[in-house]
Amino acid sequence: MSASTAPVASAAAAVPATAPDSGALIAGVRVGGAWSEDLQARCRRWLSDHGLGDLIEQDAGVDAWGPWQRFRLSWPQAADLDTAGLAQSLRLSPDDSDRDLDAEILAALLLSPVPFDFPSLDEWQSAVRLRRFIVQAGRRTVLAFDTEQAERPDCWRWSEETGFILLPGHELIPSLEQTLWPDVSGRLYSFSCYRATEYVLLLAMARELQVSNPAALAALQAQWQRKAIQSGPFHDAFLHEYGSLQAPLPPRYYVPGDRLWFRNPHEPSANVEGYEGSWVFYLGQGHFTNFWKPDQPYTLTYKCVEIHHWRHGLRQDAAAKAWMDESIVEARVAETLADPLATNRILDRMMRLRDPAGVYDQGGCIDASREAVRCVRPGTFDLGF
Repeated sequence: MSASTAPVASAAAAVPATAPDSGALIAGVRVGGAWSEDLQARCRRWLSDHGLGDLIEQDAGVDAWGPWQRFRLSWPQAADLDTAGLAQSLRLSPDDSDRDLDAEILAALLLSPVPFDFPSLDEWQSAVRLRRFIVQAGRRTVLAFDTEQAERPDCWRWSEETGFILLPGHELIPSLEQTLWPDVSGRLYSFSCYRATEYVLLLAMARELQVSNPAALAALQAQWQRKAIQSGPFHDAFLHEYGSLQAPLPPRYYVPGDRLWFRNPHEPSANVEGYEGSWVFYLGQGHFTNFWKPDQPYTLTYKCVEIHHWRHGLRQDAAAKAWMDESIVEARVAETLADPLATNRILDRMMRLRDPAGVYDQGGCIDASREAVRCVRPGTFDLGF
């Protein structure tokens, strides 16, 4: 489905890449600070425990911020930085194993064309676990799509000034689980997909803070008892972007747990509320969240073809208000996917990078950047609330 909120500018984009070797595509992960032998051994054990120890290239250096260690995945299939088949290539089963999901996340981070910079090994490990929590929460989330109405369980109270806040006596994590997961609540609640991604991120952050920074979890819960942070302020407080229109990421490079936006490049249908684009999480194994039909996660091909056919579902009611006929879209998608030549023609256009905001020209639906959560550990904490 779609979203009513376009991306906002990053408050803390990743540090631009400096090529680690002449012609190298992979920048991987850089971890700051001076490393003791014990810390080196701990990191090697962690990577080896995930089956990656023999696939890692490591070097060290110093920049304006001090010493760092760099880790990259040595992987011959990485030439185009397509991460969809990474789990299969590494013989992982991320659906069945936390260890294998973490390994897919680690491998994708280690293939990054721009450096993922972490101030410590602890922060890197938290980032991997947090991405796991995002994927796991995204898999279980099932919602009713609605850009105009919003419903929440009785543990929330809404006002124009505060948004949905927690009522006294209710804790953040179980309240979010009840809101997002019908196997807990027994029903579906109405969301736009942009707001849904905020709730999934909030749940994942709360779960990670419960593990690594309980004082920050208490502060996060207190914040949601006073006032919800949402939309642009949510992005600015909790997320940073990596990649940009000036230095775009490869169109098939995604890390499990990424939040990203697929843009609708067709201006008339993009003017229908909720169809400006589609906010999703990358789940790994070539799949993206489908909050409306979670047993049918999107593939990159399906999402591109679906957004292309929004133009064909565009309709007007008796009052000349534009709306989207999803039945027409679904029929068109099925017809296209049954025809490889038609599918390839659409992908040729839709797999292009999107145009800048406000421009509808020759761009496709692929964004240049992805979004990730800021630092969460005591001492390096960077969440802005």
